[in-house]
Amino acid sequence: MSLVLPGEQVSAQHINLKLGPGLLSTSSAGSQLSIISTRAGEVLHSANRARWWIEGNSRRYVPAPQESVIGVVISRSGENWRVDIGAAHMASLDGLAFEGATKRNRPNLKVGSLLYARVSLAHKDMEPELECFDAQTRKAEGFGELKGGFQVQCSLKMCRLLLDPTHFLFPLLGARFPLETAVGLNGRVWISCKEPKQTIAVARCIEAVDPDGGGMEETAVKKFLGTLDV
Repeated sequence: MSLVLPGEQVSAQHINLKLGPGLLSTSSAGSQLSIISTRAGEVLHSANRARWWIEGNSRRYVPAPQESVIGVVISRSGENWRVDIGAAHMASLDGLAFEGATKRNRPNLKVGSLLYARVSLAHKDMEPELECFDAQTRKAEGFGELKGGFQVQCSLKMCRLLLDPTHFLFPLLGARFPLETAVGLNGRVWISCKEPKQTIAVARCIEAVDPDGGGMEETAVKKFLGTLDV
């Protein structure tokens, strides 16, 4: 485990290097690229060491390109929508940023609609921009309006844990009852179950497992589920 403070240099190297939240690429006078941290936290990387990021315990979400987020439509401005993703600035969503969207055929989003989107542009001096399709396939791939269901707030660290395929919570819950989920890296989780009591159980489990909450382990969650009527 490697902990860094803002301004420290990080030895991230790969032929297809992609920097995630908390890292910034800068060039020195000798045209040499260096990677520095912009926040305090733990330096993490993907299995092939192509993607690097800083895992911190920040409260506010800082948008980063290619990250999946859950947002709420707050207003419409011409052909675009303004979306709240929990960041310092509202995000912009173009009316054509959907699979198969044209000027005559585009989604009819209302104020208050919930969206699962991907950050396509993130810069400190500009409003973040969103898209509701996969960057490579140009297909929806689950992105778009989230209808029904229930949104749960959790820590940013908990969202990253839930997106880890090896994490125990969703497989454990899915073995008991069917559920649909969408996890945004901005501290929001959307869940949809057949019965309200199942939705409540999922929400309570997420809150219990959250490192900022109870930090409950798998064995304790199984006992906790045993006390619930699901």
